[in-house]
Amino acid sequence: MTTLKQSVKDLKLIPSGGGCFEIAVNGDLIYSKLNTGQFPDEQWVLDTVKSRLKK
Repeated sequence: MTTLKQSVKDLKLIPSGGGCFEIAVNGDLIYSKLNTGQFPDEQWVLDTVKSRLKK
């Protein structure tokens, strides 16, 4: 988050169960652990979020 602190206006963490880990940017789901079965690579998350915030 340090990398994106100037770009992110709001961050919501929503507790869940059953291995659910999802990332959405401006309401668009960009990653779902339920679909892949694994956690995303941190660099991929940073790059993808940065790209989406530029739109």
